Amino acid sequence: MKIGIIGAGNIGGNLTRRLSALGHEVSVANSRGPQTLTALAEETGATAVTAAEAARGAEVVVVTVPLKAVQALPAGLLDGAAENVAVIDTGNYYPRERDGRIAAIEDGLPESRWTEQQIGHPVIKAFNGTYAQDILTNGRPKGTAGRQALPVAGDDAAAKQKVRDLIDELGFDTVDAGGLDESWRQQPGTPVYGHQGDAEAVEKALASASAERTPEWRA
Repeated sequence: MKIGIIGAGNIGGNLTRRLSALGHEVSVANSRGPQTLTALAEETGATAVTAAEAARGAEVVVVTVPLKAVQALPAGLLDGAAENVAVIDTGNYYPRERDGRIAAIEDGLPESRWTEQQIGHPVIKAFNGTYAQDILTNGRPKGTAGRQALPVAGDDAAAKQKVRDLIDELGFDTVDAGGLDESWRQQPGTPVYGHQGDAEAVEKALASASAERTPEWRA
């Protein structure tokens, strides 16, 4: 499958490593330009490109950049993507440490709904509460007892299934976390954020989440 990864930090870099190793055709971009991704490209066999090129022809696009950088992504970013492209948003709102105040999120809009509005395309929220190292080391064959599970939220059933299938290929179970308006259940500060448990434990963590954003996660 052709996959574009926009952002080459901890999550983006490790997804590039794993997805390339699984045989996918991966293009990876960052904000500093493809010349800064030579080492990652040589290590993985992925193609280093510009952000504008990363989505071209892609069946899956992973947006894994700081929230404050989402508005700076190229206009029409997904215009050249494959029909029915699934867009994964891994982002989190860190107002104090990194992103500054985003009024709509402070007023209660789920983080990934905000990102969806900025890029003009539906997104599936996944990997946002996953430790980057887990992507490299914690994958297990399907059916393994205690296999780590990741929550996945989104409105497009077909896109969500494509993402869940890809996560299964990476070695993790998934839990359907509902539509994007329910994706607050996996924001920073919720019980599922950073969770490494199996599907049953993740389901319980999602169910126990509070919609109130605690003070340490507000601007």
